Amino acid sequence: MNHTGIRRKSHAEQTLMTEGPIYSQIVWFALPLFLGNLFQQLYNAVDSLIVGNYVGSSALAAVSSSGNLIFLAVGFFNGLSIGGSVLIARYLGAREEDNVECAVHTSAALGLIFSVIMTVLGVAFAPAVLRLMQTPADVLPESMTYFRIYFAGSLGFIMYNILVGILQGAGDSRHPLYYLIISSLVNVILDLLLVTQFHMGVGGAALATVISQLLSMVLALRRLHHIGGALHLSFRKIRLDRKMAGAILRLGLPSGVQNSIIAFSNVLIQSYINSFGSAAVAGIGSYQKLEGFAFLPVTSFAMALPAFISQNLGAKEPERARKGAWFGIACATAVAALIGLFFTFFGPNLIALFDRSPEVIAFGSGRARIVGPFFALVAYTHMMAATLRGAQRPMVPMVIMLVCWCAVRILVLAVSSLFIHDIAVTYWVYPITWTLSSITFTVYYRRERIFDEGSKAGI
Repeated sequence: MNHTGIRRKSHAEQTLMTEGPIYSQIVWFALPLFLGNLFQQLYNAVDSLIVGNYVGSSALAAVSSSGNLIFLAVGFFNGLSIGGSVLIARYLGAREEDNVECAVHTSAALGLIFSVIMTVLGVAFAPAVLRLMQTPADVLPESMTYFRIYFAGSLGFIMYNILVGILQGAGDSRHPLYYLIISSLVNVILDLLLVTQFHMGVGGAALATVISQLLSMVLALRRLHHIGGALHLSFRKIRLDRKMAGAILRLGLPSGVQNSIIAFSNVLIQSYINSFGSAAVAGIGSYQKLEGFAFLPVTSFAMALPAFISQNLGAKEPERARKGAWFGIACATAVAALIGLFFTFFGPNLIALFDRSPEVIAFGSGRARIVGPFFALVAYTHMMAATLRGAQRPMVPMVIMLVCWCAVRILVLAVSSLFIHDIAVTYWVYPITWTLSSITFTVYYRRERIFDEGSKAGI
């Protein structure tokens, strides 16, 4: 891989964040990410809103019970895309144009390979996985339908994550926003058409999501194909470069595994929730949709920081990287604290948007009251993890999450279930592990001083 200079003004599609006002750069980069995540969350919530109101609580439970399994897969590939994004940002900051081009085409090749694998696994193993989760019998057939249709369209969500990772690594957060707005509107229209007019039930909701994701993938692909300079994606050049693929996977796999570990622990918790019946599944599933909206500011800053930090470290500007990291951490934590208080007090009203059943509302709002006051801790954890990914230390957050958000959660749930069978245990396990991970990240950061001159942050 040759190291040649990047002509900074050769194409407007690339935005270097290695000079100029730090805080405004991060905010303006994070704002389109926030709006894009908002629309993405909207078309996830629309499935539940339409299904819950037009098909019924059982169908809503079917969509909800599939949610954690779907997030397990989506989270993995979202994390995997970070590898290419961080690497491209680092090469852009270091002015290494040939490496940028190689990373773009290798990322696309990896995405195609994983799309085929995920389609086969998702469709083939849907029944076995849902039964292992103890999905209620009255929910299982519809859950299986939703799950299989969703994963038949794996190409859409996997390639979209990979392609958007490339754009974000280059500092472009605007075009992904446009694509998500378009696909979200299409999803709403298709949901209303397929579910309320053609009466396709949860299958129609899943099909609407798949078509919308494929559309957003096509738009991102078109953008990269028509872009100028090193970011241009040529279909003829899509192939695996062994060294570059190794570098992408070393950076991306830990983040993907981290996301999947979190989702896996949530799948196990979902299995425990399933034992309380379809009302619990529907109520807590509705809460989780709302929680997705609550964490949008956190997610947006967590997506913006790795590119900002990596570009500046590539440009030998560690002090800019440090200031940007702490600004992002402070903003996300403060916003999450305010949103958590809102959820704590208005939980019942929010759950009622999905289902007006008193039992469903009781389950959803019960969780909101317990976890809402601790939102600042989960925000802090995510931001510290994003900072370390940008500094090319993805193994650290992966290990911390493996211990705190998976092993400890499973241990607490397993031990407590020997003595009590109370759904509140599944609520409290989150604040406990958020607190533990926040303490661990703080201790690591203070000890390692990752932005000091000479600190190790190799690929």
